[in-house]
Amino acid sequence: MVPEPKPMPDLAPEVTLALAGNRALFGPPPSAVMDPVPRGDLRRAVVAGIPSLLADLDGDQRNVLLTLARILATLETDKILPKHEAAELVAHRLSPASRELLLTARRMYLEGVSDEAAGTAWAGAKPAAHEAATELISEIAGFEPG
Repeated sequence: MVPEPKPMPDLAPEVTLALAGNRALFGPPPSAVMDPVPRGDLRRAVVAGIPSLLADLDGDQRNVLLTLARILATLETDKILPKHEAAELVAHRLSPASRELLLTARRMYLEGVSDEAAGTAWAGAKPAAHEAATELISEIAGFEPG
């Protein structure tokens, strides 16, 4: 069965990542068969995922905050950075409390610590995670879409 055509909001970031790595399992490298993603398409695609991210905030605050930081870093640099690098790049834009929470999420990510494994202290940071997410989204909103 062939699926019906439908929008793929994450296609632009996936193509951008493939072109950045420029390695193929078989055949020519991606840059030989794909054009670069237009800047506006990449910017619109990364921002399009925000509503679904926010729906996951209470259950996966570490990854949501890091992904929001990655979106902001992509808008700032036109590159898709690893989550830990993106968090480091954009942390200065946040209030001290939100900056500390984002950098804690970064440490957890680098150490492989999940939200569940972080325990009650991290679980109790949900209100602060909402504040940090709001700040990140405010920064994201300051960028032109294309």
